[in-house]
Amino acid sequence: MINNDTIELLKECNAGIKMGVSSIEDVLDNVSNSEFKQLLTHCKEEHQNLGSKTHEKLNQYHDAGKEPNPMAKGMSWLKTNVMLSMNDSDKTVADLLTDGCNMGVKSINKYLNKYKAAEEDAKDIAKELIRIEETLATDLRRYL
Repeated sequence: MINNDTIELLKECNAGIKMGVSSIEDVLDNVSNSEFKQLLTHCKEEHQNLGSKTHEKLNQYHDAGKEPNPMAKGMSWLKTNVMLSMNDSDKTVADLLTDGCNMGVKSINKYLNKYKAAEEDAKDIAKELIRIEETLATDLRRYL
């Protein structure tokens, strides 16, 4: 029997991962510090690997996943471009990504609480996404 909470949690993780990858891609060319760029590239790869795992699980349930909310994605893109046009610095990128990480952690925790009946492997994916986002937010502090 298919557990709907499992599918819904995986879909939210899938959308969050896509949003994270997109956000990193939106700012990567604006980063001047090579260590910072390497950190973001590594984090993007972590997101992509977890995204593949999430997509695999969704395929098992014959579900295509979920795209990020178009309004949230559009607002993120707009905020990024406005802030970078005013101050194109590594500090601005770190600030933007820290906000994104915090929103991601908050959102995925909300869905973990909402979909309590999800299978453990789906919860593990959500917890891994939270860990990736929290680690990035911590690592970004040196660039603020």
